[in-house]
Amino acid sequence: MAQPQFRWNERQLLWLMLAALAVIGAGIGLREPWPADEPRFALIARTMVETGQYLFPHRGAELYPDKPPLFMWLQVLSYRLTGNWNIAFLLPSLLAALATIALTYDLSRRLWGRRAAAVAGWMLLFTVQFTYQAKRAQIDPVLVFLVTLSCYSLLRHMLLGPDWRWYALGCFAAGVGIITKGVGVIALLMLIPFFIARSRKVSRLAVIGPAPGRWWLGVLWMLLAIALWLVPMLTAVLRSDDPLLHDYARNILLGQTAGRYANPSHHFQPWWYFIQVIATSWLPLVLALPWALGAVTRHSWRKADARILLPIGWALLVLLFFSLSPGKRDMYILPALPMLCVGIAPAILVALAQPNCRRLLFGFSLLLGLAMTLAGVLALTGEPRFELRQELARGLNTGGDAHWWLVLCLGIVALSSALIFRVRRAWIGVRASLAGIWIIGFGFWGFPLLDASNSARDVMHEAGRIIGPDAELGLVAWREQNLLQADRKVAEFGFRRAPEDQLRDGISWLNAAPQRRWLFAQSGHIRHCTRADALRRIGTANRRQWVIFQIDAVLPECRP
Repeated sequence: MAQPQFRWNERQLLWLMLAALAVIGAGIGLREPWPADEPRFALIARTMVETGQYLFPHRGAELYPDKPPLFMWLQVLSYRLTGNWNIAFLLPSLLAALATIALTYDLSRRLWGRRAAAVAGWMLLFTVQFTYQAKRAQIDPVLVFLVTLSCYSLLRHMLLGPDWRWYALGCFAAGVGIITKGVGVIALLMLIPFFIARSRKVSRLAVIGPAPGRWWLGVLWMLLAIALWLVPMLTAVLRSDDPLLHDYARNILLGQTAGRYANPSHHFQPWWYFIQVIATSWLPLVLALPWALGAVTRHSWRKADARILLPIGWALLVLLFFSLSPGKRDMYILPALPMLCVGIAPAILVALAQPNCRRLLFGFSLLLGLAMTLAGVLALTGEPRFELRQELARGLNTGGDAHWWLVLCLGIVALSSALIFRVRRAWIGVRASLAGIWIIGFGFWGFPLLDASNSARDVMHEAGRIIGPDAELGLVAWREQNLLQADRKVAEFGFRRAPEDQLRDGISWLNAAPQRRWLFAQSGHIRHCTRADALRRIGTANRRQWVIFQIDAVLPECRP
């Protein structure tokens, strides 16, 4: 019996997904968790496995109320499947990114056809911020997937329906997004442009009756998803008289959601901050935007099209939502990217056909290659100021040139891609340049090369070597990676507590067994209580200087 043949659009998706797997998956298993955030979540997930306490995340001995535990549960599940933490901590991000690309492709194909779907998928894959976040073990790639799944499902109902099952899935996915990171609710902003478009009788909308009862059922589906975590957590809290658990519930339900949005304590940025992020982090997409938005404007001027207005209108609402909060981080705006790619997919095709757009893309590849090649050559043949600054700041081995050979190699890859594909096929050249950088520089070569300075692996190994296998180690002013990558069970005196309070308790701990106990600390936090000549310097990691010492290094006025 003859085997069924792949249709062209299926082969197209297959090549896209294989490329995404190579670009995003390159280097998994070759590095430890890197700050920021990665060591924290990996530590919490490992603690869950070791203690069996899955409902209330812990960072060391303290409860961690900043995020719901769903992302850490995914890391635990990945560990159960792989048995390797260096794979498990990155696996949820990889799978979420692949699923996001697949959803973006499929929705674009249903709305615009296979050529537009391909360009939407490739553009999403190679947008710098998306690829960078997909190769990190932070919550955002999973959040982006859940928001994209919700928007995908809602648009299947609103544009290709009516289909109330897709609507229910969209609301349920938004609820799962909320218990992943509170802002998952932004997916439901899609209802605003839909009802505006329906009131103005915009074309290409699905014919959906009023059915107010069915629309409100979406709230129940969202609450059902939230209840999967919230009900067990609150039940455990209400049954307990532990004030720490009650504080945890209050903090995660109020302080880390509405309170953090309206009255943040850090990451303050001006209202236009995300415009700057888009201009610098959404390369190379932003290079095609002038022509793409021009095509969208001309099309919308002739005929309002819900396939454009709903995803782009939703993306603009997301931009407005995050811009109104005084606290901003660059990755907050990332969930808007997949729907933007869907909404302007055919317009990107128009843009890539323009000679000036192709010249701009060619110039991007050429400039990228020239800059990296020049930086590599200068660093390898001399001692320029930027080389010394980077080596000192990141704790790289001064005089070692391996990382500059990497920069030179990446520059040659980008430069060669630009010159091979030239202006006529500049879009292929950009993809080849970026693929080389991600696979080599942020993958098989770069990850192992930079792991020692970006993680705490070497400093914790060196501390263990100096104190010997039978000594005890305590941590003061520590970071999550120190506890995660320690070679033994350690004593710690709280994470959120002030460093001077940690040091005071640490010195008391040292004094109880002075012969076998050592403290590991950031050098800047212990100078007022220690003699510099008695400190053992471990090295630099994560832009911090680390030392170890025993009780004899402590000044008399600081001892118990």
